Amino acid sequence: MAIFSKNNGIFIIETKNTQYVIGVGNDSILYNLHFGKKCKHSDFDLNIHGDANSNNTSEDLATTEYTPFGGTMYRDCAFKCEYSDKTRDCLLTYDGFEISDNTLRITITDEKYDFKIDLFYVVYEDCDIISRHALFNNDSTSSIMIERAFSAEFSFPSRRAYNVYNANGTWSGEQQIKKQLLECGSIQFESRKGISGHGNTPSFIIAQDESETSGEVYFGTLEYSGNFKVSVNRDSFNITRAFIGLNDFDFSITLHAGEKFMTPAVHFGYANSLSEMSNNMNDFSLKYIFPENFRETPLPVLYNSWEATEFDVTVDGQKALAKIAADIGIELFVMDDGLTSLIEYVNSLGMAFGLWFEPEMVNPDSDLYRSHPDWTYHYDTRVPNELRNQLVLNLTKPEVQEYVFNCVDKMLSENNIRYVKWDMNRPFSEIGTENLENGKMLWYLHTKALYDIVDRLKAKHKSTQFEACASGGGRCDYGAFRHFDQIWTSDNTDAIDRIHIQNGYSLLNPTKAMRAWVTDLKWHNPAPIDFRFNIAMQGSLGVGTNLTECSQDELQKSKKYIALYKKIRNIVQFGKKYRLMNLDQDELNVNQYVSDSLKKSVVFIATPYTEFLHRYFTIKLMGLKESETYKISFNGSTLILSGAYLMNHGIEREIGGQYISEIWEIEEI
Repeated sequence: MAIFSKNNGIFIIETKNTQYVIGVGNDSILYNLHFGKKCKHSDFDLNIHGDANSNNTSEDLATTEYTPFGGTMYRDCAFKCEYSDKTRDCLLTYDGFEISDNTLRITITDEKYDFKIDLFYVVYEDCDIISRHALFNNDSTSSIMIERAFSAEFSFPSRRAYNVYNANGTWSGEQQIKKQLLECGSIQFESRKGISGHGNTPSFIIAQDESETSGEVYFGTLEYSGNFKVSVNRDSFNITRAFIGLNDFDFSITLHAGEKFMTPAVHFGYANSLSEMSNNMNDFSLKYIFPENFRETPLPVLYNSWEATEFDVTVDGQKALAKIAADIGIELFVMDDGLTSLIEYVNSLGMAFGLWFEPEMVNPDSDLYRSHPDWTYHYDTRVPNELRNQLVLNLTKPEVQEYVFNCVDKMLSENNIRYVKWDMNRPFSEIGTENLENGKMLWYLHTKALYDIVDRLKAKHKSTQFEACASGGGRCDYGAFRHFDQIWTSDNTDAIDRIHIQNGYSLLNPTKAMRAWVTDLKWHNPAPIDFRFNIAMQGSLGVGTNLTECSQDELQKSKKYIALYKKIRNIVQFGKKYRLMNLDQDELNVNQYVSDSLKKSVVFIATPYTEFLHRYFTIKLMGLKESETYKISFNGSTLILSGAYLMNHGIEREIGGQYISEIWEIEEI
């Protein structure tokens, strides 16, 4: 059993290695008592601090579990509303609980207004992950206007300042993870574009003394692909708190009498190192998040013809690329427009066929827009801003949802398409929604409609894989992972930039979902094909080079690496990952993947160049069994060494020059 209820109003939630403890005070307020390593159940008690002074009340000091706005609470809050009588003060007190299997539901109520919130905690004991969400219930006869609806609030135990991690990215520069010490005040991460975006990530990592092998690491990520906000603050009493959920910018929810609203889930946990955090989230994704029809299936090696041809698409040109792609071992051929004869030809070569779609967009110079200009987000008094010659369809309208579903469904029903790249290439603007009573609900309703359409399509076309894309990594989040089989990590496929993008991605996101291509893009010095494959093979491999312009040597190497990837992809896509070395600190980028059985592993070593006369590097491995013996194969050489030696001493290698690339295969003897 993972959830325990004590007679003194204390609830203990346990995973394999961690505890999360909540208590009900004498004031009937819900408090967080513990978040971290396990303690003895009988030792938990609840102490409520008194008022500090006339300007700092007990509520400033309290580690409340889900804080509403109101009373003498002047710090940040998780919830804010306005009742029908214009009261903007909310008092939420404990009103019971229910335990069912791996789920705890605690109810808090504002009795005066017949409004209650159910706080749900779902325990994934084997992965050391807990999920939280809130359900708002308007049991009154009047409407309630909700102005803030975060999914969760967290209080952290140490009074020392924490390091806070998040991305500071952009288009083609996603997942650039930054670390900052939060000594006072607040840090906010958010998106306001209608998608989770390229800039910040809908997550938090809050840590002390952290490294790949040690430290205290608290983390959480939001299962949502729209506007989000993460707020982390440290107050004058040195208490650090985090709030995460729907962005309250240009947001409100009108909850009519008898209506309910559920927030997106937050998946969170505590770990003893950054690698433990990453692997817990990776395991959790593989077991519980991805759509079931491809959850346990390795993703195929794909070829995408976009970078080879862009908009210059012809049947003969695509067939020429397809023939070479099949020869080098490609399993899935993808393009951004579809033709029946091409699909049949691709299938005859033994490859599946995939297609790009942009279902949320419309070109103003189209029959659809001329027939239904009101199907876009718009204001009658404003000229719509076009980006990429596109406007955004108003998915909050049921008729638009049906149109989008029917268009994609028709294409999939009439053609043998086994892969859909669902792209969204511009943010929202002119966000008028004359169909909605409360226009500020559009951000949430659009994202929900997207999920509903994709789920309907996947239910009907069970053999088709779906990839989420938004101008690259603009929808890289657990909401996308829940409904799509994979994501497009970034439009930047330059191998050197991808090292940093992929390492940042790996902190909280699953390896399997990360599409990584070998392409001709060379924003830095031209990297050799060995180096480009090294980087792309560390996710779900794809190829986007113009195969008709490749030399025979490049094609033979491509064929060799694709065959190698097929041999090791189960380890890469489903195994644990360890970031052994990084370019900034170590000159080398070294990542290791280990199978669940710990019997097989693969190590990728890469660097654009080594500095000065540095030649000798010691690489210590992780995740193996100390007592076992392993065979290490690389560059035609073989070593036989114990797991203890590989992890505690390491292998010294002479590595120097430019574009170093080594791939080690490791197997228990």
